[in-house]
This record gives sequence, structure tokens and C-alpha cells, in this order.
Amino acid sequence: MNKGTILNFLSFFEDLSWLEWIVFSLAANTFLYFFSIGLYLFIDKTCPKNKIQTTDHPLLKSDLYLSLLTLFLNSVVMLIGVYLWRSGWISLNESKTTLALLVEIILLTLVMDLLMYIFHYLAHHAFIYKILHRKHHEHTSTNFLSLFVLHPFETLGFGLMIIFVVMLHDFSVFSITVYLFINLIWGTIGHLNREFFPKWTEKLFLGTTKFHNQHHLNEHKNFGFYTSVWDRIFGTYKS
Repeated sequence: MNKGTILNFLSFFEDLSWLEWIVFSLAANTFLYFFSIGLYLFIDKTCPKNKIQTTDHPLLKSDLYLSLLTLFLNSVVMLIGVYLWRSGWISLNESKTTLALLVEIILLTLVMDLLMYIFHYLAHHAFIYKILHRKHHEHTSTNFLSLFVLHPFETLGFGLMIIFVVMLHDFSVFSITVYLFINLIWGTIGHLNREFFPKWTEKLFLGTTKFHNQHHLNEHKNFGFYTSVWDRIFGTYKS
């Protein structure tokens, strides 16, 4: 996407009313919700590898309702980001070279990986775990809703972390969008019950499907998300 296209894109969204923004946010996050589910089911049906665990976590009505609440709260987080952008708290800079955009995407991913490790590790403190994170860990195995089965405070906390990081630097909207898609796809793949990544990718310190599945089996290990770097550094890694 070239600079002129992005600027026209931003100009279009600057002119939206708040009602139009609300509709757009709900529509965009609904699309991403079903995209994740569709991607999960597609990989699950076409991946030739055996399941990591014998059975998937059963589908429960309570999980469906909670996943829809997550969808709604993700829409709220987007609207908070829009408000901060319109108020000048978030600045977007589209005068970036291709190399600068690549660096931004990598930087966003690595910074968020560290913050998510810390956030996730703290969520496993006994008191916080009982209130916030226990519901997600009822999925010792996983299914296509597992990614979205989160306590509302977890959803808001993760969203506000992204907003905080974006406020620190004048990122391109392209970099932010690519990062958010990486996050969605990685989260979907991480909650498969089939190993998606080749075994050699573990040597690249990637947070593979098996890596995150081990966390669902042993909640004191593998707190990372995109990579296993922080777990290896802080001694919480399990292969």
C-alpha cells in the first residue's frame, strides 16, 4: 500500500461520525472473530499432523457468550484508540520507507511480546489467576473459541497495552494493521490442537503451537506468545 493510498484511507476515516465508527468497529471485529474461527477450522481439517491432545475442548455455551463479550470489548478498545488518535494522543506517520515499516512491525511484535509475557506471568499470580485467568485455563485442550475465552479485564488489559505502545511512537497505520493481523493469526495458530509449525522452528525461538499447548497443560511454563525468548531468559521455558 503506497503513501497516497494510506493518506486517502486516513482522510476517509477522519470524516466518519462516531456512529459510523461504532458500526465500523463492530463490523471489523466481527469479521476478525469469524476469520479466526474459519482459519482454525480450515487448518484443523487440512493439516495432516496428528492432534497434540486426543480430544478438543468441548464447546460450551458459556464459552460462546464470553467469546462474544471479547468481540464487543475489542470493538471498545478500537474506539478508545480512535478517540486518542482524534484527540492527538496518538500520532500516525505515513512518511516511512519500506525498511522503516518492516522495522516498525518487528519492533511492535518484540515489544508486545515482552509486555505480554509480563502481563501473562502476573496473571498467574494465585490471587489474580483465580479472578482473571482461570476461565481460559479450563481449556487444558483447545478449540476454535479458546483464543477468545478471556476475562473482560484480560481483553481490556491487552488492548490498552497495544494502545500504550502505539502512543509512544508515531507508527504508520500500515505497521499497526500488519501487527494486529500477525497477532490474530498467531493467537489462532497457537490455540490449535495440531502442531502447525515444523519442529525446526523451535530453534528459531518461535512460540509454536506446541509451545503454547504446553502452557495449557502446565500453567507455570511458557508464558510467551510470539517467541520463547523471554521464557528461556527467565527460566520458564518447557519444550
